[in-house]
Amino acid sequence: MYMIAVLTSSFDSFVQLIGVLVIFVFVLGITYVATRWIAGYQKGHSFNRNLKVIETLKITSNKYIQIIEAGDEYLVIAIGKDEVRLLTKLTREQLGELPANELPAGFSAESFKDLFDKLKEHIPKK
Repeated sequence: MYMIAVLTSSFDSFVQLIGVLVIFVFVLGITYVATRWIAGYQKGHSFNRNLKVIETLKITSNKYIQIIEAGDEYLVIAIGKDEVRLLTKLTREQLGELPANELPAGFSAESFKDLFDKLKEHIPKK
């Protein structure tokens, strides 16, 4: 009699485990489908043809300057934690782009290895 009770208890525990696993897999499946549906819905609704971020410059951890193309105008905006401010408007001619092979003043095209080798030359050897 004790043996039957133990077997029944073990079988009930196994059935409960399988039931919990089935429910877990079902919830994961529903979550996946809902996430994909929401992502598709938001992608369809957030698509616009009038605004485009041209360039972003990070000033601090939560402050940025962005150039945004709005129709035929270019807007330079400052973005902070709780605010967005218009800095200026630019024309297409004022915007200008740096050629890909030209670096801004203060930047070097030397690799880290080249700089490290120069530094090693100045360190006295023992």
